[in-house]
Amino acid sequence: MPDVKGFSVSKRLNEYIRILKLSRRPSREEFSKISRISGIGILLIGGIGFLIYLLMTVLPEALGA
Repeated sequence: MPDVKGFSVSKRLNEYIRILKLSRRPSREEFSKISRISGIGILLIGGIGFLIYLLMTVLPEALGA
């Protein structure tokens, strides 16, 4: 296969295939734990963003700016 920016496409595809062969499906317990941790992280980041939004909108009004 032709080179794309110095990388052989066939070599890159072989690397991806090798990784896919090594991977496995997570157990139900692993999937549940990963989902729970990801959900907590999303809620935490959203909560921080909402607090920043409240500070940026309510605080200037309260200070009379």
